Amino acid sequence: MKVLNKLNYLMLLITICFSCGNKSKTAESKIENNKGKEQLPNIVFILSDDQSWTDYSFMNHEYIETPRLDKFASESLTFTRGYVPTSLCSPSLATIITGLYPKDHGILGNDVVYQRGRDRKESRKNRSEAYKPIISHFEKLTTLPDMLKEKGYLSFQTGKWWHGNHKTGGFDYGMTHGDPERGGRHGDYGLEIGRKGLDTINSYVDLALKEKKPFFLWYAPFLPHQPHTPPQRLLDKYLPKAPTEYVAKYWAMCEWFDETCGALFDMIEAKGQMGNTLFVYVCDNGWVQEPNKNTYAKISKRAPYDYGMRTPIMYKWKGKIAPKMDTKTVVSSIDMVPTILNILGIEQPEYLPGISVLDDEKLQERDIVFGEIYAHDFTSVDSSMYYNVAIAKPYKLIVPDAVRKEGEKVQLFNIVEDPFEKNDLAVSNTEIVKDLMVKIKAHRAK
Repeated sequence: MKVLNKLNYLMLLITICFSCGNKSKTAESKIENNKGKEQLPNIVFILSDDQSWTDYSFMNHEYIETPRLDKFASESLTFTRGYVPTSLCSPSLATIITGLYPKDHGILGNDVVYQRGRDRKESRKNRSEAYKPIISHFEKLTTLPDMLKEKGYLSFQTGKWWHGNHKTGGFDYGMTHGDPERGGRHGDYGLEIGRKGLDTINSYVDLALKEKKPFFLWYAPFLPHQPHTPPQRLLDKYLPKAPTEYVAKYWAMCEWFDETCGALFDMIEAKGQMGNTLFVYVCDNGWVQEPNKNTYAKISKRAPYDYGMRTPIMYKWKGKIAPKMDTKTVVSSIDMVPTILNILGIEQPEYLPGISVLDDEKLQERDIVFGEIYAHDFTSVDSSMYYNVAIAKPYKLIVPDAVRKEGEKVQLFNIVEDPFEKNDLAVSNTEIVKDLMVKIKAHRAK
């Protein structure tokens, strides 16, 4: 074996240092294990359910405390100006798992229009029959779990899932059976995760580790979603601070959800997987608690306003994705699938509208993302449309459907200067309105 002299040894060290220093912190760099094989990161999607973009302490809420998510945000590439394209759970979740806008994946609302029966059993049957064609269509779509199969991933579903059995989404294992005869509609047994502990997730992760496979975990607990039944200790904490008991319960639910996220982080850490796990966070849609009723304010869920559509979106992969609190860049849940594909070196299909948030050049080039909101009980894209939305910072345009929202006016907001959308600028900015309406029309035609 040839012995290196001091000069050659020094040059070798310099080469190694430059090689390591130039290695991308994102998908372009593959991690090698001791056997020289590609070591793929585990992927965990964390999905909050019915929570406004304002309702975290790291987003400066005055009372709600979310210490585990605060820490998570500080360790992540965090976009505080994230959006989901629609402010209702079923279509929003379908976008997250497919990377498609609702108009393309076909899940427009929570239910297809169906005949309510004389009793619950009859209604379930009618709903199930009406929804079957939607599930059949969705089954034919390529989901993220489907895409991950080529890399050998095991995919696990827990929590909220609207689209029949978990296998409809390409998951290998899951908590949701989707059988309407047994109460299947939007999660069934999956809705117990978080509220009743994380034992199922623990078992899933152990299975993946035993089989030495990377895993994709869908953690979509029914939190802070109604029923607002927080632990008494948390309710007692917020009752003196909240204007009403309804608000106190909702605030306590937000912290309860935060605690379950912390338990999940701790579990992954205890299994030695924290350094090789990519976490992605998003909320499916917003919620503003009515102070004197057990429901949401109409400016939030199902609405085209930021209280319904905006959410922090966060990506954490320790040592691979540099932490940054990005308060300016607009991103969307349509970007989650492309970002994962980029990280794994999987070519992005041309039909996906999103981009990898790790691609700074594409982020800077993109000047608009879209939203679309339909009826809760829907039939088709054309007959169930409520609103089209265009977000082209600093502006956001809301266009109500001329038929189903007759009498409502087009609204334009400067969401940078007016984040709570108080001042409608449409009348004084007609050219901006026209330009964004043209872009919406072009988007709808794709």
